[in-house]
Amino acid sequence: MVTRSTPWPDGTPCWVDAGFDDLGKARAFYSSLLGWEIPPGAEDFGNYSTCVVDGKAVAGIADKMQPDMPTVWTTYIATSNADDAAAKVKEAGGHVMFGPMTVGDFGRMAVATDSLGGVFGLWEAASHTGFQVANEPGTVTWNEYMSRHFDAAKSFYGKVFGYEYADMGGEDITYATFKVDGADVGGMGVLGSQWPPEVPANWGVYFNVENADASIAKAVELGGTVVSPAFDTPFGRMGFVNDDQGAGFWLMQAPQA
Repeated sequence: MVTRSTPWPDGTPCWVDAGFDDLGKARAFYSSLLGWEIPPGAEDFGNYSTCVVDGKAVAGIADKMQPDMPTVWTTYIATSNADDAAAKVKEAGGHVMFGPMTVGDFGRMAVATDSLGGVFGLWEAASHTGFQVANEPGTVTWNEYMSRHFDAAKSFYGKVFGYEYADMGGEDITYATFKVDGADVGGMGVLGSQWPPEVPANWGVYFNVENADASIAKAVELGGTVVSPAFDTPFGRMGFVNDDQGAGFWLMQAPQA
């Protein structure tokens, strides 16, 4: 378990959120699946609700800002200066979709696409520092960027965030972790043939659960669908699901001791 009450180091995935057509359904789905407490959000912030586990912030859900927006989980990457980071995004060949902008007393944010079209957020913390707990059931345990152009992805994010990479690939796998201050903070890999061509470059989120198979079954019971059934890896047992409104995410069970 990791707990934190101060801003995360620059370059660290520090928050995830999603916008929904039906916020009430999302509230019911995730509170049942992941045990989140989800207090009502403020109307002037799109009913943005901070989801908590044991009183600690773990994710956000809100009404969609625009009806035609996709229903996806967005990963936000910490920065001590959102304006400078947004400028680096542009210099590296990305596009800033909106922002940087100030969000009350919570911080400053922007949402961007990288040079391959993958969407991510920038977060400059003020009163909202990001995840307050991670790596325990109901919380985020890993963030991962997947595309079909591995070297180009590494180049873009290296230019923007100064990442160093550690190769973890094998005979049939192209994968690396990216590091901040020498510590692994996320992963980067290649979309394989099991993913349809229309699946774009994307940032994926892994939620920690006690039992991957049981949680996947629960997601289906709640109206979700299975994209990838649970399978074992050296890092734990995991599977990929879509919620009942189409937002996809991984459910990951830590390896048994």
